[in-house]
Amino acid sequence: MMNAAIRYGTVLAVMAVGDALWLSYFAKAVFRPALGSILLDDPRWSFAIAFYLIFAAGVVVFPIGAGLRAGSLLTALAYGAFFGFLAYMTYDLTNLATIKAWTLPLALMDMAWGTALTALASAVGYWVRAR
Repeated sequence: MMNAAIRYGTVLAVMAVGDALWLSYFAKAVFRPALGSILLDDPRWSFAIAFYLIFAAGVVVFPIGAGLRAGSLLTALAYGAFFGFLAYMTYDLTNLATIKAWTLPLALMDMAWGTALTALASAVGYWVRAR
């Protein structure tokens, strides 16, 4: 149980630091000019926190779990990339379907970021307790 809690905390930390860096740059440089007035001035943090708490649990169960069963960091990394792609692709394709201002370049950037960040969080979460 303690190992799972450590993995969970590690995934949360990697996701929080990664997205803080990403959003501090891209929210201002890319999303704000493209989306303009549909963005809130300040995020609704309770919903963002809820997403990360739930998503981190999914990363621990699915990509890291697969990596631990296989005894392979690369398996955790690959499953993490796929899990991140699925989550971010769902968000971005839904936005493309429903939001006029959402563009294919925004969606592709965001999907690539979610894939990479989740892969990294999965690999670090696996590594921190599997070594």
